[in-house]
Amino acid sequence: MHFKEAKSILSPQNGMNIFRGCTHGCIYCDSRSKCYGMDHDFEDVEVKINAPELLERALSRKRKKCMIGTGAMSDPYIPIENQLNLTRRCLEIIAGHGFGLAIQTKSTRILRDLDLLKRINDAAKCVVQMTLTTYDESLCKILEPNVSTTRERFEALKVFRDNGIPTVVWLSPILPFINDTEENVRGLLSYCVEARVRGIVCFNMGLTLREGNREHFYQKLDEHFPGLKEKYHRTYGYSYIVLSPDNDRLMRIFLSECEKHGILHNVEEIFRYMRTFETGREAEQLSLFGAP
Repeated sequence: MHFKEAKSILSPQNGMNIFRGCTHGCIYCDSRSKCYGMDHDFEDVEVKINAPELLERALSRKRKKCMIGTGAMSDPYIPIENQLNLTRRCLEIIAGHGFGLAIQTKSTRILRDLDLLKRINDAAKCVVQMTLTTYDESLCKILEPNVSTTRERFEALKVFRDNGIPTVVWLSPILPFINDTEENVRGLLSYCVEARVRGIVCFNMGLTLREGNREHFYQKLDEHFPGLKEKYHRTYGYSYIVLSPDNDRLMRIFLSECEKHGILHNVEEIFRYMRTFETGREAEQLSLFGAP
């Protein structure tokens, strides 16, 4: 871990990353890709130590309320957050200024801040996003070794359900020849149904590989799934988009279950929902009468 005094915190789309890098150890992580220009080891997390001050300044200057996003590139609840409390301080600022929040994590540490998430959701809108990759807990510990298990994340989703906080699940990635099975997909969807998630983001049954994360992924395949790297090479070469051979059938199951249970699955519609600022009353009405 190392500290940095950042010059700014919000992107033009009102997203922020308090950390750069991660210690969750997910074997497939796209954020390792060289295209993001990270100039330090991925596990040597860069901490934007002045993030709360920058966010306070940025929100004070905004004339119009909006949704603030975080977690797309680096999880806001990596273990060092327990000591630093930077994410919590930023949530306090968002709540204090009456802005909305779309926050993404794989960690149940987010439950520590349930009080602030409820406060934001009461005044505006808070959307919690969680990634679910594999229904098999043993496999989860291989694919995502230093993060809350899938079952633990499911239990967190139910807490948000019970507190009226809308949730979105990222059903991603589905790794060919590893977790691209009907049993896995149906198991994850059963969690989503029980937790009453508002939407599920799923582009396809597969993953993306590019320079940086491809090499790390293949190294982990050699470590945990001997011989599978060669099968990937034969099947996909150096393709960026790596789809399961069973993609079409699994996507039909996914779409059918979402339609059956009234879960949003159109990606553009879900993103529009997460980007749209609403007051607490407006969000409540949309919940009663359907998504925009």
